[in-house]
Amino acid sequence: MKRINMMSSADRVEGQGVGSATKEQVNLVMESLDHDYEITKNQLVFEGINHYHTIDFRHFLHMVFSGKKNAKVGSVHFLPETIEGSIKLPFGIRHIFYRYIIRFYKTMDYLVTVNPYFMERLVAQGINREKVHYIPNYVSKDEFYPMKRKGINQIKASYGIDTDQFVVLGVGQIQTRKGVLDFIEIAKDNPEMTFVWAGGFSFGKITDGYDALKKVTKNPPSNVKFIGIVNRSKMNSLYNMADVLFMPSYNELFPMSILEAMNCKTPLLLRDIPIYEGILNGYYIKADDNEAFSNELRALSNDEIYYRTASHMSKKGSDFYSKEHVLVMWEAFYQKVYEEKLGSMTAKDSKSINGHNGKKHFKEKVVS
Repeated sequence: MKRINMMSSADRVEGQGVGSATKEQVNLVMESLDHDYEITKNQLVFEGINHYHTIDFRHFLHMVFSGKKNAKVGSVHFLPETIEGSIKLPFGIRHIFYRYIIRFYKTMDYLVTVNPYFMERLVAQGINREKVHYIPNYVSKDEFYPMKRKGINQIKASYGIDTDQFVVLGVGQIQTRKGVLDFIEIAKDNPEMTFVWAGGFSFGKITDGYDALKKVTKNPPSNVKFIGIVNRSKMNSLYNMADVLFMPSYNELFPMSILEAMNCKTPLLLRDIPIYEGILNGYYIKADDNEAFSNELRALSNDEIYYRTASHMSKKGSDFYSKEHVLVMWEAFYQKVYEEKLGSMTAKDSKSINGHNGKKHFKEKVVS
């Protein structure tokens, strides 16, 4: 049987989107493609497809010494430009780290990015355009789904929030690029609303802007709650409690929180940045400064028709990024990898197995 070996250490750092994205992709493949592939995780195998979800140095060594009997697939969860504003490193170390990231990607036979916007960015780094593929993130509707009003009121009560309060939710690591300081300033301008931020300092003191962010999160405005890193199993409750997911990030790829909120029909208010254009057009409300953000929040809070429209936009996004849609893309991609990279080796192996010098060929099941 054909093999896919998933290599990842994304779950080592709590509260980061890479871990959630990897978990969803691995679960999707293991549940749906196990009839065509033997799927393993973090095994030191040198045949079939090795799919690297994180850029660990041990994964790099595994690639270098794994030989030519396997296909190397890499998931692109970030680029040097998306790390800016996330972690603060000395210039020399940052330069070496950024060069390592690109070297890691260049070593791959195939790359998968969750946002087509970054395909040309990878090409600009000297990576062959033909090896770069786009497959979006996916979120299970079994784990993220709309809840009934009674349950939502109970969740609000557990956080000390009145049932009639308009709740604005922010999700992600507390970093400069996430727009946390803007989140707080907008909260100050809208004291009648409750602002909740779920996430923490996953990378500790090397977080960019750590001192300023730590200070403001310790003493936030009275209508702002920083609730720290929340286990993913409890995030569905937060998306349902929220009246809007507000993400003022300056740089992203494709946040899992957006997909999770869309599954709950929670409206999205996002910064107007180019990376969202190709993947979220028609599914979210956009703004580009604090005044515009405040105006949109007030409109959502006061205009029932506008709010319903925004909720419907979110649902449309959830329908588009469905399990069936994304699964078809992964099926076609892995089949392409096998045919292009491993097909000749599979044919040779089948001759050896059958012992008929190719007169009786081993036929792989074709994924439709």
